Amino acid sequence: MTAPTVSAGYAGNLMRFAISRGADPVALAEQSGIAPDDLNDPDARVPYACYIALMRAAKDLTGDPALALHLGQAGDLREVSVVGLICHAAPTMAAALGELNRFGRLVAELDIPGREGRFQVEPRDNGLWMIDTRLDPDSFPELTEETWSRFVAESARHFPDAVFARAVHVTHPAPAYAEEYERVMGAPVTYGSDVNAVMIDPAWLNLQLHAPNSYVFGVLSSHAQALLDSLENDDGIRRRVERLLIPSLHTGAPGMDQVAGELAMSRQTLYRRLKAAGIGYEALVDDLRRRMAIHYLDGQKVSVSETAYLVGFSDPASFSRAFKRWTGSSPRGRRGWTPPLPPDRTKP
Repeated sequence: MTAPTVSAGYAGNLMRFAISRGADPVALAEQSGIAPDDLNDPDARVPYACYIALMRAAKDLTGDPALALHLGQAGDLREVSVVGLICHAAPTMAAALGELNRFGRLVAELDIPGREGRFQVEPRDNGLWMIDTRLDPDSFPELTEETWSRFVAESARHFPDAVFARAVHVTHPAPAYAEEYERVMGAPVTYGSDVNAVMIDPAWLNLQLHAPNSYVFGVLSSHAQALLDSLENDDGIRRRVERLLIPSLHTGAPGMDQVAGELAMSRQTLYRRLKAAGIGYEALVDDLRRRMAIHYLDGQKVSVSETAYLVGFSDPASFSRAFKRWTGSSPRGRRGWTPPLPPDRTKP
């Protein structure tokens, strides 16, 4: 499968920040596999694996374990990607969030279930929550840190009197720098949660951006759409197969012959291309079921039995056995998260 990528502008922002904090540029390049010439065009692409390596190298070379938090806190998305420029040209924060979901792949290609976008706003019993829906977040928790600290800092810079975060939940364990984590977030942080989410102030979505510009918005959106179309055209065979499977997964998933026909290729061609991507058809279906099951259970909108049906199991017991094989735990243990109320800081 085509390896996921990030924009060169996104990687370059991290590279420059690490250098400004004392990291040796030669060592950063060697340890990450990202050469300076790779970053000349901010719209070019850099392997996501190299970005992860760059982050880990940057933390080590700067001696700052909380570097991801500080990167998000210091950065301005307008200097990182055309996506940041589009968001700032939108009329409201809600509209900007919609554009971020629409063009988010231009910043980083992440494993996002469905087509609704990475950041979903949902009412819960005790407030309104923005949820980061990317799958397997604990494989790279620094991205969670960078993401939420960027949201917090961008909001504070442009709307110092407005409240963005009332509480923060992250799935990874508490780091040694937990005190710094809470300082940067400006809100209580819960670690080891079932979801990466921020309880937001509902008024934040209606904030009017200072200088929305419909002409600039249109020009930038056209440019971003062209980049997105190019990225879609370069999509790997695994993603193409998964996009076909998701709508029919509840039926048990079509066979390889049917999928090959819908992709206008022979079964043997599909077999060879998947083999070149390092995966077989049955393994692909199994992994897709795993990821979608986690997505449904974490979303808290369907029961375990309904989740079993949605990912193609007619028998909940068979689904439970498969889920235990995938994750090491039962699906009922995965479900049931309800964010607790944040502490009332108005009381002594």
